[in-house]
Amino acid sequence: MSFRTLAAAAPFALVLAACSSAEDASDSDAAREDATASATANAAAGAAKTVEEENDLYSFSYAYPAAAGALPELAVHLDQDAEEAKATLVSESKDDQTQAEANDYPYRAHSFSKEWKVVADLPRYLSLSGEFATYSGGAHGMYGLESLVWDKQAKAGMDGVALFQSAEALDEALGQKLCDALDAERAKRRGEAVPADAGDDDTGFNSCQHVKDATVLVGSSGGGKFDRIGIWFGPYVAGPYAEGSYELNFPVDAAVIEAVKPEYREAFGAKE
Repeated sequence: MSFRTLAAAAPFALVLAACSSAEDASDSDAAREDATASATANAAAGAAKTVEEENDLYSFSYAYPAAAGALPELAVHLDQDAEEAKATLVSESKDDQTQAEANDYPYRAHSFSKEWKVVADLPRYLSLSGEFATYSGGAHGMYGLESLVWDKQAKAGMDGVALFQSAEALDEALGQKLCDALDAERAKRRGEAVPADAGDDDTGFNSCQHVKDATVLVGSSGGGKFDRIGIWFGPYVAGPYAEGSYELNFPVDAAVIEAVKPEYREAFGAKE
């Protein structure tokens, strides 16, 4: 998979504290009566984590799986990503609310959500996809997909495309297969084939798209080697918003392995 980044996200840690004294309980009851927000978080060392918060100003959610929570440095990285995403959401929501009040138009609560899922869990690498969605008061929200490959030995992460010599190198390795697969999927959705003479149209909705404008995910059918590639095009890249995103999958072959940076080639294997 792959994607043109449409929004940025960041880390967030929610700490919950419980008080048991009668005095605190009274204060807590009053606070609950006045509260307009609800927030929940669940996490334990090495476990999956979900953070959710909703109020009149915004709604926020962020989640990652146990496979990510089991790697302490990765968990810290994702928590920081959540914190930054929430800080941005709060700031932009407050600004928009102020503008709405000043200009006498209704404020629509903003939102941000991101969920990380396991694409492949290899002995050395954990490949994740991060689906996110944002809404900032307009006609519709936006959504996208991020790629994160975590090196368990180096304790560092990278975008999926960073495993390759360049986006152009992966483009060349996939060759015409990428264009043909994209046009086949377009034809299914549109009920007609893409015009053969479409060329490089102004919108790009009929022309072949490129890895540089996609999110690249690396997957594995058996958990031993990366043996499949996902190319994900977000809204407005390969088609209009109404058509949604385009996800194309390809088996790893010799040409794809040749496009991988030498230091990562041992992690790849041709799909049989």
